[in-house]
Amino acid sequence: MPATRRHHRTLAVIVNCLGIIAAVPALPTTTSRAAAAPAQPAVAAPAAPAERATPIPTGVPAAPPAVAPTKAAPIQMTNPPVTVAVTAANTPAPGYRIQVRNAGSSTVDTTVRQELPSGSRATTVTGGGRATSVVGSAGTNEVTWRLRLPAQSTLNLNTAFSLAAPGRAVTAPACVYGTDGTRAYDCATATWTGPAVVPATKVTAAPAWRRPPVLLGALAALLVVTGGALWWWWHRRRQRSGVAPGGPAAASAGTPAVAGGAGGPAEHGTIYPRAAMPAVAGRRHTPPIWMVVGVAAVVLAGVVGAAGWTASRRVAGIDTAKQPTSGAWMGRSVSGAVGVPLREAAFEFTVYRVACGTGNLPSLQKGGRQCLATVGVRNLTPGEQTWHGQLQRAYLPGGNWVATDEDATRVANLGQDVFAQPVAAGKRVLLPLVFTLHGDDPPKQLELRSGVFSAGVRVDVA
Repeated sequence: MPATRRHHRTLAVIVNCLGIIAAVPALPTTTSRAAAAPAQPAVAAPAAPAERATPIPTGVPAAPPAVAPTKAAPIQMTNPPVTVAVTAANTPAPGYRIQVRNAGSSTVDTTVRQELPSGSRATTVTGGGRATSVVGSAGTNEVTWRLRLPAQSTLNLNTAFSLAAPGRAVTAPACVYGTDGTRAYDCATATWTGPAVVPATKVTAAPAWRRPPVLLGALAALLVVTGGALWWWWHRRRQRSGVAPGGPAAASAGTPAVAGGAGGPAEHGTIYPRAAMPAVAGRRHTPPIWMVVGVAAVVLAGVVGAAGWTASRRVAGIDTAKQPTSGAWMGRSVSGAVGVPLREAAFEFTVYRVACGTGNLPSLQKGGRQCLATVGVRNLTPGEQTWHGQLQRAYLPGGNWVATDEDATRVANLGQDVFAQPVAAGKRVLLPLVFTLHGDDPPKQLELRSGVFSAGVRVDVA
């Protein structure tokens, strides 16, 4: 065989091998998977023919299977076996009527607690209740009843308080708890305002010299009179210091002089006219310096007085108790006492009770002391609203604050994460919130809010 043909055959073999190697990756993947699969029993179906093999993938990813998005369900509050209602009595001293009702079909052991306002003392307690001090709180007392309610029964309790500063409204919430004393079945609140009617006070008008418009009018009139008097005095001064017509200057200019001597007209001398003397200019008089300084002082006093009055009116119109609404805050911050419903952007918060101590909950932080707050949350918006535990804070007397202990709060709510579930529209939930403090001082104030940009509410608990 010639060398040329032998070389051509070698080159053809090499080209065919390269083509086979390049075609291997383009083969269907099912072929390799079938080859790698274990051998099937003899009864297995025969392999599919070559013309029915799976086509080569085009590179477009397959659509993932449709999965319904997961959404946390709103917090579901079960119907409490025992409910409570509080109404204020129409008595001269602060008094309340507490109605406890067991709507269930079995007997329930409960504990009812009513918070005493700061500076008050229980004078009348019915139903076997007694006034006790809350452990770990700053001067906060409460009235406690331990009751055994039969099925389908209602019990009425009455209390009366005495105040160190009479004449003010008093709010005293009440809650009914189970045997553990941690989770409240139900809470209610009422505010006593007293039957006394405040007489209408007679408003007397302020004296004329204390009315700003009268003062400004008098100042303007004084300035006008002073300006007119100065102008009149200056005009009269100019008239008196001026030169009258026919005076010495005019006489000198109109009398001819005789050049030949002192004789009269009989002497024949040459008469030369004398040059006119320049008129003496009148001296310009200016007002005395004391008058100029006095007028300037009066004008300056008027300007300063008007500016001060305007500024004082604007400052008096500013309410220092309200937070600014500009910037990122939504709504205005509201402050109140325990038992008073406080509304913010999305929620209405009501703090019914705050108690600090060792408690029955295991602290998850070493050396911490827990404070349990019973809080009612009502969603005022038409949609579901979520809130966060790190935005709920307890402020200490020194200004430091701690956020909600979410793990301990989950334990207090029987394993339910109340911050992971939204509050349904128009619904109210009653939850215990736990704050872990380091130290012996009880919290002074609670700050509750629905969102990061909400102004929130502040509740004085000390």
